[in-house]
Amino acid sequence: MKINAIALMIMLTALSCGNDLKKHTIPEKENNNGIVEQGQEKLRYLALGDSYTIGESVDISLRYPVQIADSLEMRGYRMEEPRIIAVTGWTTSDLKAGIKAANPQGPYDLVSLLIGVNNQYRGMDINIYRKDFRELIDQSIYFAGNDAGRVIVLSIPDWGVTPYASGRDREKISDEIDQYNAINKEITVSKGVIWVDVTGISRLAGKDETLIAVDGLHPSVKMYTEWVRLAAPEIVKMLKED
Repeated sequence: MKINAIALMIMLTALSCGNDLKKHTIPEKENNNGIVEQGQEKLRYLALGDSYTIGESVDISLRYPVQIADSLEMRGYRMEEPRIIAVTGWTTSDLKAGIKAANPQGPYDLVSLLIGVNNQYRGMDINIYRKDFRELIDQSIYFAGNDAGRVIVLSIPDWGVTPYASGRDREKISDEIDQYNAINKEITVSKGVIWVDVTGISRLAGKDETLIAVDGLHPSVKMYTEWVRLAAPEIVKMLKED
């Protein structure tokens, strides 16, 4: 009986410790400082785009969708690895075909869209962009569970300031990028989706070469980090409205 009593005391102590452990590993969703703590299901993030989204010429762990996910993790959100559907050189038509082939299954908690630079680069009819972009943003909303409040659009960067554009008509490139961005902003806002202007940051690369990757064309990690600095607060507000 003496041995059984000791065993019972050990078992009760273990149960008590186990209960205390559970109290610490399942915290509240949000603390008093507004930081979301661990305990909720992992959030799903779908990133759609082209070379800017796939992160051409930077480490895959530092492309902007991954930096966004890491930024949200630092704020206490649990994130799945971002699903990225993007290829260098893709136009809006290519992205539509790529989405169809990849067949992503929503709903996603966050969807980002950045597309259009290759339409401009190839001199395509801007009305094709208008039509395709409208379809792509509708798809993005669909992937977000038909919740426009879970979609974010990034503007098209201005590659005309990069070393790659040397010898080209930089002013013409800039003007055309502005025309494309006017279209995507108009459609984005009309759909009730957040639009983040990263074009201004991209133009700083004309005087700051550290914002350009080694290929002389695409953004560096530093520029992507600046994009995330602008986008992350908007995304946090979106998630808190859930």
